[in-house]
Amino acid sequence: MPGLDEKKGSTTESASDGEKHSIFANEALVDPQEEESLHRALSARQISMIALGGAVGTGLIIGSGTALVRGGPLGIFLGYLFVGIVCYLVMIALGEMSAYLPHKKGFPGYATRFVDPAFGFALGWNYALKYLIVTPNNINAAGVVIQYWTQRVHIAVWMVIFILLIFCINLLGVRFFGELEFWFSSIKVITLIGLLLMGIIIDLGGNPRHDRIGFRYWDHPYGPMGTYLLSQVHNKHLAIFLGFWATLTNALFAYIGTELIGVTNLLPDSGVLHWGVFVIGLVVPSTDQTLFVANKSKAGAAASPFVVATTLVGIKVLNHIVNGCILIFVLSAANSDMYIGSRTLYGLAVQGQAPRIFARVNRMGVPYPALILCAAFCGLVFLNVSSSSSKVFGWFVNLVSTFGAITWMCICYTHIRFMGAIKAQGMSRDDLPYKAPFQPFGSWFALISTTIIMIFKGFDTFIPFTQDTL
Repeated sequence: MPGLDEKKGSTTESASDGEKHSIFANEALVDPQEEESLHRALSARQISMIALGGAVGTGLIIGSGTALVRGGPLGIFLGYLFVGIVCYLVMIALGEMSAYLPHKKGFPGYATRFVDPAFGFALGWNYALKYLIVTPNNINAAGVVIQYWTQRVHIAVWMVIFILLIFCINLLGVRFFGELEFWFSSIKVITLIGLLLMGIIIDLGGNPRHDRIGFRYWDHPYGPMGTYLLSQVHNKHLAIFLGFWATLTNALFAYIGTELIGVTNLLPDSGVLHWGVFVIGLVVPSTDQTLFVANKSKAGAAASPFVVATTLVGIKVLNHIVNGCILIFVLSAANSDMYIGSRTLYGLAVQGQAPRIFARVNRMGVPYPALILCAAFCGLVFLNVSSSSSKVFGWFVNLVSTFGAITWMCICYTHIRFMGAIKAQGMSRDDLPYKAPFQPFGSWFALISTTIIMIFKGFDTFIPFTQDTL
């Protein structure tokens, strides 16, 4: 889909030699109307930094707190590691298709070609809906973060300010957006590195209490696995498994969006995620009451486990600095998501798969009708006026992870059909510009795993399993 490819003068959209085969012929790789409408002003450094910073979002910074409570330190590490492996298999499958047949329609274009036009249409709208929902999710996360400091100002006021701020940034055009997001993403990367180093230093005893924590929180009674449903299922082993399974939804949410960054950036970003939750499990006990308050209270204060870590060891002021960096973190994510969402709607309209009004752009090349629709969906953040910000964040996590899981499933199935088309034409995968490893078993494993996660990820709604929960 249109997104972070708005680089002026890009020459990556060239036809492959494989187009001599009938299954790959007769499709324009560049839409002329799209070339003339959107302004291509993102430089290489901006694209690289935005992709790097955008791949790691609120799923690690805030969502990992809920996962730690449910799965324990070992459970959250294994959950993120498992989903990371699935994510890798999905991305190399997409990379194989993209290397052979690059075009601006993204994976919905591959779904249209190798499966069915209706399949590609549905995938395109599924992807658009994901970004229409994830934008208010990140704005809501900003509300969770800012309430750490004060609750005197009504949260609805902060929501209006954040929505208007992000909308205006996107309305100013891609050049302004690109430069601002470059610096935001730089801060995000520096913050991530700093948080991980801080966690390691705290764990090794570099804190005001000179307390060397080590793997203390991996032993009884803190871990290593969470048993948050033990009182309801009355079986320790089942509670441990369900706690681990519950972390997969948060892990899936954390990895969603990696389809934008490419295979080369996937491994380092994946490493940041699963080693990030490993560090969190070292410095924050899964039974800590602060985490429970963060998940249940009206304010959602200290929802980030990194803020909890600084508070537990008595580091003054640093918790406020960390919270400020996290606020920039989530606002940057919301800014990028609104940009991608508006361009996705524009791309659908250009292809005739959305109302033509969304193909309109202003003189700065901004698809303003699509941008207005994205901003309108941000009104969903006002759900937190009557409910806890952290509870609303959980709702959004479930929605976004569902859309993301469907996207991954469709990519895997499309790749399976792609490999079938290769075989039907008498071609060898060894001749492809990039041959994804572990195939075809990798795509089948990722497809089945993602399907199972999506189907059963809301299991805790039905526990305890009684007539009242049906």
